[in-house]
Amino acid sequence: MSQNLVKNFSPLNQDTLLSKVSDEISNKGFVTAKLDDLVNWARTGSLWPMTFGLACCAVEMMQTAASRYDLDRYGMVFRPSPRQSDVMIVAGTLTNKMAPALRKVYDQMAEPRYVISMGSCANGGGYYHYSYSVVRGCDRIVPVDVYVPGCPPSAEALLYGIMVLQRKIKRNGGFRR
Repeated sequence: MSQNLVKNFSPLNQDTLLSKVSDEISNKGFVTAKLDDLVNWARTGSLWPMTFGLACCAVEMMQTAASRYDLDRYGMVFRPSPRQSDVMIVAGTLTNKMAPALRKVYDQMAEPRYVISMGSCANGGGYYHYSYSVVRGCDRIVPVDVYVPGCPPSAEALLYGIMVLQRKIKRNGGFRR
């Protein structure tokens, strides 16, 4: 029973999970779970994003962290250093001059690391696709896990992208990516 508790955990049914765990502790005196499930639960519940705001999509990313949408309730706290982060949100137009900096910041992040591409410019160049100075998608520089479409995407779309990433982490399982 307790192995399914960790698999079905989400921030929305946290009270149900805690009541089941407390019932199991009072009945048996301990809780059992698979280590992979426990590690993936911890990874999905405490994603720390590294912001890489390049253009107007960064404003929507900041709005997602503000009080109305409150990323803290998902266990996400924006970190200023790539060494403390495990998720990079690339928001906006990636130019040829910024591409080496993006790769350098990505390489400084600890494993496992994930990338969310936010907005049509980060996804594929967007409106500036044919410009000589624009990279046609940040996936040419770093591997992308989740694409969030829009110009700019709303805060709700970014929240949905984050929840998709959490499901992807749970689904992949194991210690390797």
